[in-house]
Amino acid sequence: MNATRQQPLLIVEDDLSLQKQLKWSLDRFESVLAQDVASAVLQFRRHGPAVVTMDLGLPPDQDSVSEGFKCLEKLLELDPSAKVIVLTGQNDQDNALRAIRMGAYDFLSKPVDPDVLSLTVERAYRLYELQQENRRLQTAQQTGALSGLVTRDAQMQRICRTIEKVASSDVTVLLLGESGTGKEVLAQGLHEASKREGRFVAINCAAIPENLLESELFGYEKGAFTGASKTTIGKIETAHGGTLMLDEIGDLPMPLQAKLLRFLQERVIERVGGRKEIPIDVRVIGATHQDLKGQISSGGFREDLYYRLAEIVIDIPALRERQGDAVLLAHTFLRKFSSELRRPGLSLGEDAIRKIEAYLWPGNVRELQNIIKRAAIMADGQQITADDIGIAAAAPADGEEAPVLDLRTVRERAERQAVVAALARVDGNIVRASELLGVSRPTLYDLMDKLQIKA
Repeated sequence: MNATRQQPLLIVEDDLSLQKQLKWSLDRFESVLAQDVASAVLQFRRHGPAVVTMDLGLPPDQDSVSEGFKCLEKLLELDPSAKVIVLTGQNDQDNALRAIRMGAYDFLSKPVDPDVLSLTVERAYRLYELQQENRRLQTAQQTGALSGLVTRDAQMQRICRTIEKVASSDVTVLLLGESGTGKEVLAQGLHEASKREGRFVAINCAAIPENLLESELFGYEKGAFTGASKTTIGKIETAHGGTLMLDEIGDLPMPLQAKLLRFLQERVIERVGGRKEIPIDVRVIGATHQDLKGQISSGGFREDLYYRLAEIVIDIPALRERQGDAVLLAHTFLRKFSSELRRPGLSLGEDAIRKIEAYLWPGNVRELQNIIKRAAIMADGQQITADDIGIAAAAPADGEEAPVLDLRTVRERAERQAVVAALARVDGNIVRASELLGVSRPTLYDLMDKLQIKA
């Protein structure tokens, strides 16, 4: 909190006696004062406060427009991330809610309880710090070929290292994982890290009808079939010099499996209706959510094709298995949609964070992204609530393992869950995480070493 405390609290109040009372009740914060819109804007530009308390009932101007709303609008234009707490009259809830919709962090009715006000300001500072830490973390992460991948999970970090190691070679990579886990993001990262000069081309083998898939992959010559009025190159040829991602390759029909195997072995193709062999230089990445070995056993997938694709196999964990990533990704998506929807300053409330942490995310990252986008659209205020998230904790599946009774295992699991959740909530800030857990920083470091958790 020390870094945030260097940014003062701005108190905007036209009643000088009340202004002094507010400053006295908030004496633990470094305060600067303003009486009207002009002085508030001046102080805001000069000091860049993280938190503002503002009397919404500032005297109206000559057009009978409330100065309070004008002041709120101008301050949030200067810094949408600032947390503005508006103070209103007892019977002025409609205007208070209007202020929340405009971007205010919270509102309190006069006369304000000093303890409640102090607590609200403290929470605003904490939220501001959390968001600033998250922005710094994202800025640090969004460099390099894997900039599209946001993670703090140890398994995913190992996967990133694997991708960096194999990127410079031309080995075929097979990505396995549930739908929505980010297979295409990893494939694009692998392509970018490879420095191949050609394009990244992706095709979903399950999304194209079987009778069209061959021509989509291999292209066709003019007159090859009815309607083939001109020669057209396919996805494989389009990716020459680059990377070809065959998504949902487990759905590839058997006849095309044989033709793909020949291409992988000889690196030449023949267009549909053609006789000329065309050499292709392309890196192939396969991806599927299916159990290919199970399909081999049942006769649904060629074993020789599997081993051609599986020179390097990467198993991508589901989001529910990635420690701390759900909240981290939720912050990332919310910032993205806040910008796209022109709703600056949106943030996740504590109850929303708890719900995100508790949910099992059967649809993985794709489901999380959709839910955060919906919440950003539907939220009434600046803070996303649990109701805005709108998900229910998933019930245990049938046949789930019996609970572990060994106390040491139970304790270690509980400690791991608590430490990972605390780190995720404050985006890896050790000081804040130790405060949330009620332990000292050395104790938290010891726990992280024992449980093999990385900040």
